Amino acid sequence: MIKETATPSHVANATAATTTLTPPDLAIVGNTLQIHPSSIADTPFASQEQSLLEPYARFRRQPINALQELGLHVLGEGWRSYDDIVGQEIFYPGFSENMKGMVMAQERLQRKLAELAGKRVEVEIHEGLLGPKGPEGEAHEHRKRRLERRREIEAQLREVAEDWTDKMICKMESKYFIRSAYYLCTQLLTRAYHQGIHVSSDEVLHLRSVAAEAAKKKQSIIFLPCHKSHVDYVSLQLICYRLGLALPTVVAGDNLNFPVVGSFLQHAGAMWIRRSFGDDQLYTTLVQSYMDTLLQNGYNIECFVEGGRSRTGKLLQPKFGILSFFSTATTKSIEVDSYVSELLGQPKPKEDLASFLSASSVLSLKLGRVDVRFHEPWSLRGFIDEHRSRLLQKSLPSVGEMKVDLALKRRLLTTLGYKVLSDINDASVVMPTALVGTVLLTLRGRGVGKSELVRRVEWLSDR
Repeated sequence: MIKETATPSHVANATAATTTLTPPDLAIVGNTLQIHPSSIADTPFASQEQSLLEPYARFRRQPINALQELGLHVLGEGWRSYDDIVGQEIFYPGFSENMKGMVMAQERLQRKLAELAGKRVEVEIHEGLLGPKGPEGEAHEHRKRRLERRREIEAQLREVAEDWTDKMICKMESKYFIRSAYYLCTQLLTRAYHQGIHVSSDEVLHLRSVAAEAAKKKQSIIFLPCHKSHVDYVSLQLICYRLGLALPTVVAGDNLNFPVVGSFLQHAGAMWIRRSFGDDQLYTTLVQSYMDTLLQNGYNIECFVEGGRSRTGKLLQPKFGILSFFSTATTKSIEVDSYVSELLGQPKPKEDLASFLSASSVLSLKLGRVDVRFHEPWSLRGFIDEHRSRLLQKSLPSVGEMKVDLALKRRLLTTLGYKVLSDINDASVVMPTALVGTVLLTLRGRGVGKSELVRRVEWLSDR
């Protein structure tokens, strides 16, 4: 699980409190990956911060260097090749068709197709469309006609399922594409977050060892980050690519599946699901079958337990929809202006290409850096087995088995959801704006001087 935050540069120095026990950070900016202390103020590295975090060359300023860097990504020089990754093989021609075939072959989906076809045949029999009801309808000609109709309906449902699967699954087809996508996303991200992405070196090393062990056992890593901004999933994809880890399949709402951007994200690892499934049994089973396929074959997954993005910067209540599929098998974000409008009562604007392009002006801002922290990983299977056995011991024997299963599932999902949120809080980076805001809320007067504000913030950060 990860926690992503962004530190505004104009208040970053207000929390310059480090100890020698703090592990160094890895700074991922442009094509460089450097280790340096978590805080640079009052350290020998302070004067080297700019050179350590030099972003990619800009086409307007250094066109030749920029073209050289782009060429390195397209040709796949060194780590950019993304050939020797830790995890299951991805980004090869035919990946989508192989994944689609595995999903459609899931026994769960095949049973549901047969079940739905059978139910439709029963409805048509009741309506008198497939011969008479009762003993007369058991004649050979009527039984043959009903069997043919059932096969016809099942074939139609299979076509629908194949079409939905093709639109839903991520399409990791080309390494040339993902190399170029990494370059493009890094260019865009480092324009706004000019200090880059920072992760703890200890956490990254531990993550790589966990990923290597999971790959040997063909197990999946499920990333469950907080969701404050679109930067969340972009940052994790960039980190995994740079460190040579298999990119996770990102569970994303189909509201982002609009022209150009939707296709780009899908080929970079996004899978599209509806915001609401309703009573659509086939679609629900299809999503479950896709999740089963990913988990059974050891592909990494990323989803957001909060559902949508937080509009307040605080964690939202957990949404149990996506977690049920697994149990069965920034202080300053780039969307801050839209968040303010929504908090003032304006309706959430629909995601489209026009709004995406209009938001490009934020890339000229200097928002500081993105901090990503990874919590100690734990086994989902072990968690479910432990809590299931504990909850079963408390179940009343007089309660029906069906009610026990439903109640047990609800308790498990609730416990799992809040455990994830608790772990996100544990891994969170306390941001300078949070410290400043806390100090301001404790003041009795109408204002405070800069020196007094810094003194109180430093005192609070030392606690």
